[in-house]
Amino acid sequence: MAHHKSAKKRIRQTVKRRLENRYYGKTTRNALRKFLGLSEKAEAEQSMSSVVAMVDKLAKRNQIHKNKAGHLKSEVMKHLNALKAK
Repeated sequence: MAHHKSAKKRIRQTVKRRLENRYYGKTTRNALRKFLGLSEKAEAEQSMSSVVAMVDKLAKRNQIHKNKAGHLKSEVMKHLNALKAK
């Protein structure tokens, strides 16, 4: 267990950051899963920009690698382009 004041603060900060990182990562994964499950093009076009923004934000925070972010965005665009307009 930490004995120094600074070490105790670091533990508090780490716990808070870990919880925030888990929240944003899980939220993004759920949004991506929901987007890939869509079957209507109009609905997918509306939610596409928010999903891409979430992925970009994870990459900016170094929670995921920038190449993985590119791969996920490519997957989103492929799904969007594959949908038929209704």
